[in-house]
Amino acid sequence: LLPTPTAFLASEESEELIPLNPDGRLVIAVDPLDGSSNIDTNVSVGTIYSILPYDAAVHTDPVSAVMLPGVNQVASGFLAYGPATILVATFGAGTQVFVHDRQTGAFVLARTDVEIPAETKEYGVNQSNVRHWAEPMSAYIADCLAGKDGPRGKDFNMRWVGSMVADAFRIFTRGGVYVYPGDKRKGYESGRLRLIYEANPVAFLTEQAKGAATDGKTRILDIEPHHIHQRIPLVFGSKAEVEKIASYY
Repeated sequence: LLPTPTAFLASEESEELIPLNPDGRLVIAVDPLDGSSNIDTNVSVGTIYSILPYDAAVHTDPVSAVMLPGVNQVASGFLAYGPATILVATFGAGTQVFVHDRQTGAFVLARTDVEIPAETKEYGVNQSNVRHWAEPMSAYIADCLAGKDGPRGKDFNMRWVGSMVADAFRIFTRGGVYVYPGDKRKGYESGRLRLIYEANPVAFLTEQAKGAATDGKTRILDIEPHHIHQRIPLVFGSKAEVEKIASYY
């Protein structure tokens, strides 16, 4: 077997980095099983990954290679395990979709240069938490619910699977916006999704597909991590709608 080019693997499920190859030039951060709470209901789950450069001469502490703003990623992607196994990937030059061929074991390119529509009438959020949200998010959703007679002047649909990979693939397919804010509940004040393992890779994919990704206000890829398992709010998808949400803050 050829040696892996990956020096270390960082996992959402591990407190420590996992060493792989001391001569490797990459470090991979991975959420091994996104949406695991949905397994028993036969809903799509997946794997999310982020790939960053690694140089042993520069990163004397391997964790420092992971603790970089997402703009430093060289590639990212996610797999969704559903009726078909889908890989959505970017290498920094657009976003592509691949479909797993079970007969050959290969991933076949299905879509090149994915582009998320800038405008949308569809949002995804766990609306049962509305009583816990800060005023800007509550106001945004209230205006969406008011429909064409409200300040937004159009009717919205809500879609929410609860596995981010499934919700994300819908957005990469037909547009929309995904919203997971922080809220007043204990442990949710700074959001629940991990910056390094979930928000950064999805934000990279989204921007490469002409969408946008923020924590509600700030571009995700500009955020400096302060902890390897840092949690963060996440808004991503159709660019005009992400910017509209930011205007409420």
